Amino acid sequence: MRIVGIMLAAGEARRFGGGKLLAVMPQAPQGIPSGTCVAAASALRLTSALTEVVAVVRPGDRVLAAALAGLPLRVVECAHAGAGMGASLACGVDAAAGADGWVVALADMPWVARTTIAAVAAALGAGEDIAAPAYRGTRGHPVGFASRHYAALAALSGDTGAREIVAAHRGRVAVIEVDDAGILRDVDTPGDLDPR
Repeated sequence: MRIVGIMLAAGEARRFGGGKLLAVMPQAPQGIPSGTCVAAASALRLTSALTEVVAVVRPGDRVLAAALAGLPLRVVECAHAGAGMGASLACGVDAAAGADGWVVALADMPWVARTTIAAVAAALGAGEDIAAPAYRGTRGHPVGFASRHYAALAALSGDTGAREIVAAHRGRVAVIEVDDAGILRDVDTPGDLDPR
């Protein structure tokens, strides 16, 4: 079964002051080399769990593309990335059309455990429609979508991402309880990089 990871890395990082995906993590997550930037750390997590990964970046973002070079993934420039996360997600899913499912991850969430990503992918492989991890009852990322959602995902635009798709199929979301606080932890400001 072909389950593809889609890493959304095309945001503008306004709250961070720009360039957050290139910020070096002062303390890299376990299994990630020290000195790794946020996007590369997130990508390493995703590629450790999935054999095929697409990273969606802004047009002309050569610096970020270079930071991801050498990793086992494909970088895709999204012409409409400025329209928001939905447009980036649509671009990523379209780049991996024909997959049996997609695990959608955010490039500013480098603390998600490999086992969590693998569990979401396994749920799709077992026939679940939509799968998402939860930590102590709170749902987080990444979220997996079966191929039947291709048309809806590929039609996304704006900044809401796939939230509306998940809400519309609330009764068909397989929630996987994990012991992984990383599913709720992202980087919005420089202080978020401080070790916890």
